[in-house]
Amino acid sequence: MPEQRICNFSGEVIEPGTGMMFVRKDGTIQWYANSKARKNAIKLKRNSRKVKWTRHYVKGGA
Repeated sequence: MPEQRICNFSGEVIEPGTGMMFVRKDGTIQWYANSKARKNAIKLKRNSRKVKWTRHYVKGGA
């Protein structure tokens, strides 16, 4: 059975054969479900807990 991966930004389950892998300079691997999640995390440097469409969103949090 293929390995299930979870998006580092949105928390969505990534189907096998889809998604994007991003490798940082220190060698850590990050998986993103789509370009929307990748751009919000890397390019825009947003916090996933403050973005409403993610599963990491905290309602009424600080």
